[in-house]
Parts: sequence; C-alpha cells; structure tokens
Amino acid sequence: MTQHWLFDFGNTRLKGAPFAAGAVGDVRAFAPGDMTALPYGDVAYLSSVAPEAHRVALIDALTQRFRRIAIARTSARFGPLRIAYADPQKLGVDRFLAMVAACESAPALVVGVGTALTIDLVDEHGRHLGGRIAPSPTLMRETLHARVAQLPVEGGVYTEFAADTEDALASGCEGAAIALVERSLAVATQALGRAPRVLLHGGGADAMRAHLAGVESRPALVLEGLARWAALETAA
Repeated sequence: MTQHWLFDFGNTRLKGAPFAAGAVGDVRAFAPGDMTALPYGDVAYLSSVAPEAHRVALIDALTQRFRRIAIARTSARFGPLRIAYADPQKLGVDRFLAMVAACESAPALVVGVGTALTIDLVDEHGRHLGGRIAPSPTLMRETLHARVAQLPVEGGVYTEFAADTEDALASGCEGAAIALVERSLAVATQALGRAPRVLLHGGGADAMRAHLAGVESRPALVLEGLARWAALETAA
C-alpha cells in the first residue's frame, strides 16, 4: 500500500503524520537529532523553517527512506488564500500552511507559538490582511537569561501580580504574548466587523491557551495545511 507522510520541521521540533485520502493521521514527535526513528514510505511532504544544516540532514535521511521528497514553499495564492506579502518568499512556509488550513475556518486569527510568536489575520474570503512577529514567551525567557544570568530560564507560574522572580518572569513573558494576541483580536474584530475565530498552534500554545478565552486549539494546523498542499501537488 502506498504510504505518504507529512513532516513539519520547526526551529526546535520535528513532527510527522501519515497522510492518506487528504486526511492527517496520528501526529508523532521525532527527536531532530535522531533520524533513525523516521518511518519509511513512498512520498514525504516536508515543511521546514529549520536552520539550513538541520534541514539538509533531514532531507538526506528522508531520501534514504522515501522514494520521493516534496518540499512545500510559500506561494502568493493557494486555493482561496491570497497572502498580503509582495514577496511570498519572505513569509515563512509554516505561517503560509497554517493559513491554508485556516481558510476553512475563516475569518480567522492564526496564532503560532514556537520560537517566535506569529499572528496572521485571514478574512472570510481567504484574503491575508497581514500579521505580526514577536518573541515567544520561551524566547523572551531565554533572552533575559542570556543577558542576566540570575534570571532563571524556566520555572514560575502565571499570576497577575507575582510575589517572586520565577512567577514574575512567567507572568511577564506569557502576559506580553497574551496581550499582543488580545490586542490583535480587538483590532481584527474592528476591521472585520465581527470577531474572527482564534486558532492557536505550536509547541508553546498550551501555556497561553489557559489565559485566552474562546480560542481553538489546533496543534496540527501546519500539518493540516501541508496535507492540503500535498493533495494539490499529488493531483498535479
């Protein structure tokens, strides 16, 4: 039986899922440094924003396990989606694919929480109205720790007014990201005349979701978009 797989390789995480009849199967996490656990199959569809050396290493490993590799790239249009960027190559393919998937839920505010916090607005016609990029809470903590070693890179819980350093860091960094999402939602609602759905994805999404009302958790959103891209690529 033909076996197709989808792979989403971010800056720190590698996820994969089998792909058949346009559907995304069970998502698996792979250790980026250990390629021995990768599956075998016929076609591997890849979305990657990882550093070049890591991306090349993955492609080399997939080449040994799959008959063909198809690498997704951002395009100005895909189905109903029309991106706002004049130069499509400046828009990360992960953001592009997340919006491809989000078009079925549009209007949508697409929020990705990985190394960066990304926010993109798609209207009901699939028109990308632009977005934002900021450090994620994790990157904020890492950057602070790198500059001020006594500020811990982990620990603490979110609270509105913290009484110790760990909680203050967790609250400040998560709070900054939450505030940016809330601000973006308010402006999007005003621009659209109604509130868009808020679709939250990425490795750091769970920590923020508890403090954002009415958001939808879509952890496999990039893979969902990659599945739509793969279906068109296969048909072509």
